[in-house]
Amino acid sequence: MSFRSAVMAEKEESTVEMEETNTNSRAEDEELADGKEDGLEQEEVECANLEEGGGDGDEDEDDDDDDEDQIDNESKKKTDQDKGKKCVPGIVYLGHIPPRLRPKNLRIMLGAYGEIGRIFLQPEDHSVTRKKRKAGNNGKNFIEGWVEFRDKRVAKRVAASLHNTPMTNRKRSQFISDLWSLKYLHRFQWCHLSERLAYEQTVYHQRMRTEISQAKRETNFYLASVEKSQTLDRLRKKKQKKGEAVQDKSWDFTQRRTEDEMRLEKMKKKGLSKKNLQKAQEKSKAIQEKAQSNVSLLAKIFSSGRSKD
Repeated sequence: MSFRSAVMAEKEESTVEMEETNTNSRAEDEELADGKEDGLEQEEVECANLEEGGGDGDEDEDDDDDDEDQIDNESKKKTDQDKGKKCVPGIVYLGHIPPRLRPKNLRIMLGAYGEIGRIFLQPEDHSVTRKKRKAGNNGKNFIEGWVEFRDKRVAKRVAASLHNTPMTNRKRSQFISDLWSLKYLHRFQWCHLSERLAYEQTVYHQRMRTEISQAKRETNFYLASVEKSQTLDRLRKKKQKKGEAVQDKSWDFTQRRTEDEMRLEKMKKKGLSKKNLQKAQEKSKAIQEKAQSNVSLLAKIFSSGRSKD
């Protein structure tokens, strides 16, 4: 009896559960139907509102388009400004460079004021370096230099503020007694410097070629004259052995005519006789003597001085 009662109880529980599930499903279906009806009503209301206020929607869309156009214009302006604000490099000229100053030191000293690009320092002449090497000084010094700043505004500011000021404030530095000699080069580019250096090198090489060619010509002329003199000496010795007379060459030089000779030629051309020529010569001699020793003038001067005493 107990087994049958348990089975019957289980059947009753299953039927109760089935009824509950059916009731729950029916309630859910009713809720879904009500929700659909409410959604349809809301859609109809929204459509009616849109039909009534269609103009307002268009205005909102126009406002959005205007905002987008403004944003695009602002972005374009920013890009144009960025393009216009490209850093143009500026070059500063250094007129004085103290000894033992190297490009590395110069970059450290001027790099504190702005970003530095290229640096070029002109070394001393080769003749000066040779003399120093002979004296035992192997150090290499520089005469002048050029420094390129990434921004020309920084270069102008540095040249204006540091000119004729001490290089460093450190007491132990070897450059404390030296002053900056800076000048901003207006509209000067690095290509101009490279062209100038190339031109100077070509001029230097051309001058060296001309000097070398002139030295070669002089040496060749000297060697040719030495050989010629040796051959002449041999010929002279041969003639002396044979007992022939040796004639030494004499150099004849034509001198310029004197003023007297020129005057005589002019008188001869005019057709004057010998007496007149002699008289003219005597007159010219007398004039020259008076010009050389003006005795009468000296006598007057000294006689006047004695009379006053």
